[in-house]
Amino acid sequence: MSSLRDRFNQFTGKTRFAVCRVFVHLTGEEVAPVLGILNSTARDAIDADGDLTVLGECLVEVCNHLLQYDNYWQSAANEGDVFWDEGEAGDYVEELFTDSAERYLSEPEYTDSVYDKNSPLSLPVTRNVVVMLTFAYEGEVPALETDLADISALKLGLKAMINLHYQQKLRAVQVHFSPAQLGDELTNDQLLVNFPELIPL
Repeated sequence: MSSLRDRFNQFTGKTRFAVCRVFVHLTGEEVAPVLGILNSTARDAIDADGDLTVLGECLVEVCNHLLQYDNYWQSAANEGDVFWDEGEAGDYVEELFTDSAERYLSEPEYTDSVYDKNSPLSLPVTRNVVVMLTFAYEGEVPALETDLADISALKLGLKAMINLHYQQKLRAVQVHFSPAQLGDELTNDQLLVNFPELIPL
C-alpha cells in the first residue's frame, strides 16, 4: 500500500523526506575518548546556530569516528519514517529530538568544572557510550532504510550518512550521546532501562 502511495507521490512530483534515528552503543575501557570527540563536535554544532553545512560536517566527523571505533560496537538500533510533507517530517524530527534529549545524561552541560585546573586529575571512566544520530534527508537511501542492527549494515549506513552531507541532501541533523561528558558514567543497568531498543551486534 505504501509503495503504491510512494509511486503516486513520485508521479505527482512530490518531494520525499525520510527521518531517521540511529543508536550506536560502544563498550569497553577505551571508549571514553569518544566523549571528548562528541563534546567537541557538540560545541561546534551549538556555535553553528542551525547552519546545516556545519551540522553536516559535525555528522561526518561523528560517523568517521564511529567507523574507527567499530571494534567497540556492542549493540545498535534504528527507526524512522517517510513523509511527503515537509512540515510533518519536521514534527517527527522534533519528536525524536525531544526523546533523545530526555535519555539518561544525554544533555551536555558546558561548565568549566570538568576542565578546572583545581579539579581532580582522575575522573570515573564509563565503559558504555550510546550515540544517537537523528537526521532528515531528501530522497531515498536504501542503506539507511533497513535494519542497521548488523555490523556490515551499520557500516554501510554510517557511510551513507556521510554521503548525504556531501550530496547536500540533509535537511536536519541532531547528535545526542549518553553519558554527556567525561566523569559521568552510564552503567549496564542504566543502559537497559534507558535504551531498551538496542539489539546486540
